[in-house]
Amino acid sequence: MAVGKDTIFERFLSPLIRLAIDEQALKRLYEGIDWETAGDRHRQPDLVYPEYYSSQNFHGIEGGYLNPSAAVSYDPITQYVLPPHETVVRQGLIDGVRVKPRRIIDLGCGTGSTTLMLKQAFPEAEVVGLDLSPYMLVVAEMKSQKAGLNIEWLHGNAESVAFADGSFDLVAASLLFHETPPAVSRAILRESFRLLKVGGQVAILDGNQKTLRQTEWLTDIFEEPYIKSYATGSIDAWAGAAGFAAVQTQDHWWVHQVTQGVKPLAGEDLEPVRAAKVWNPIDLVPDLDGDLPGIPAYS
Repeated sequence: MAVGKDTIFERFLSPLIRLAIDEQALKRLYEGIDWETAGDRHRQPDLVYPEYYSSQNFHGIEGGYLNPSAAVSYDPITQYVLPPHETVVRQGLIDGVRVKPRRIIDLGCGTGSTTLMLKQAFPEAEVVGLDLSPYMLVVAEMKSQKAGLNIEWLHGNAESVAFADGSFDLVAASLLFHETPPAVSRAILRESFRLLKVGGQVAILDGNQKTLRQTEWLTDIFEEPYIKSYATGSIDAWAGAAGFAAVQTQDHWWVHQVTQGVKPLAGEDLEPVRAAKVWNPIDLVPDLDGDLPGIPAYS
């Protein structure tokens, strides 16, 4: 498996996380899969990887998400770096859904953690997970099969998705925009607008841009090539410029935010509604006497 660079994460946080995860189990998983053969089930041979994606390391891993090591290590690490709890954080996106979707697409779905939760929340809906990494899709498919969830996994670029206009009622994106340049994020929002039916909703979970601006040390913890430019931007403004109405961004556990917007009828006032509402964390805390809902484990 690939070795990360000497980042703050590698020096301080990574040793702590390594105490909590079973590295031998990850090694067995990594070595037990023929990644090229498995990836070929998803890989679109004519897909051209954008330069911003193929030329960068993410999370200190050489080759970023085009390295199978990233797919194997993503879930075990992410559960420790999304305070207060990964499932609670991802649930924030789902709690903000105001439509009753029949068709959902999760852009930049990664290993499918939010995608699976969307299918669990809306079991009658058709759910599609799309990602640029065939290796992340291999892990996502493993998880959905283990959970018994029927989800379509597609290899593709969220800037240009191979579906017709108005194909979906809900477009979701979790932890995607801080990993893309702002110009790409804006392009993804324009594509989201195209993909949605009139009255459909976009829902975006990501790092809190205001918090990241005010606490620069947070942007230095992980090797994220675009997070500083993400922090200086505004998803509200990007969504409004893409045509969305009723745009709202809510603080979510201080370090996260959830943004929602609606595709309006033609001719409606497109001026987005700006809102800053702090979610009550007590409303989102699961019953500590029971199991946490959400992401099925895999081994």
